[in-house]
Amino acid sequence: MRSAVVTGAAGGLGERIAARLAGRGYAVVVADVDEVGARAVARAIGRGARAAELDVGDPLACERVAAGAPGLAVWVNNAGLLSAGPAWEEPWARRRALLSVNAEGVVNGTLAALGAMDDDGHVVNVVSLAGLVAAPGEALYAASKHAALAFSVGVQHDLRLAGRGTRVSALCPDGMWTPMLFDRASDPRAAASWFGTRLLPDEVADAAVGLLARPRPVLAVPRWRGPLVRLLAAFPGLGLRASGPIMAVARRKQRRFAKRVL
Repeated sequence: MRSAVVTGAAGGLGERIAARLAGRGYAVVVADVDEVGARAVARAIGRGARAAELDVGDPLACERVAAGAPGLAVWVNNAGLLSAGPAWEEPWARRRALLSVNAEGVVNGTLAALGAMDDDGHVVNVVSLAGLVAAPGEALYAASKHAALAFSVGVQHDLRLAGRGTRVSALCPDGMWTPMLFDRASDPRAAASWFGTRLLPDEVADAAVGLLARPRPVLAVPRWRGPLVRLLAAFPGLGLRASGPIMAVARRKQRRFAKRVL
């Protein structure tokens, strides 16, 4: 049986991706720093799913998980942390954690997977639209996601030049209603996450698993948002001039959302 590893899978998007992969016949490893939560998800999924405690910032731990997944065919780097507000207000420990999980975690997981899977394997890195353009109030988060995106695309180049058929895809969803945003609905510093569309985890999980059948180097969700944010990234002066109006709209949408949900 072919195996699949999903990081950050003790809840939210990772849990849904893991369940879909199990439904497709993969022996799924539910990996998360929260081992108790990972075990609960593995039991709920059934079908041979098992849990693994994993700190994605530890490259040796990623290698151990990869080595313990016979027939590894899919690795999904889903674990992530959100940071909001001016970068200078974030303490060093939070900055370190953010870069360790969002950037180094993608590097560690990808390289561990490439060392264990055959040439027909596939690595899916859950990035964010913040990997395509830096948004107001999310400088550190965007920096970590830009690193993850650049690494994903660069490794795909290297694999092709080396004659390897292994695929690496970067999935860039818009804001998603998962536990990562639950505590941010009333935080005005996180308003940028409300500027675009509000995606459900199931929508993004479908897109992630869909990449296995139709691989793409980079996929924005929804797809129409990709060209728009790339335009802002290509003309940073335009983005800077628009940051005030963007945040004003985002805060209004966030307040309406908070009143409706909280």
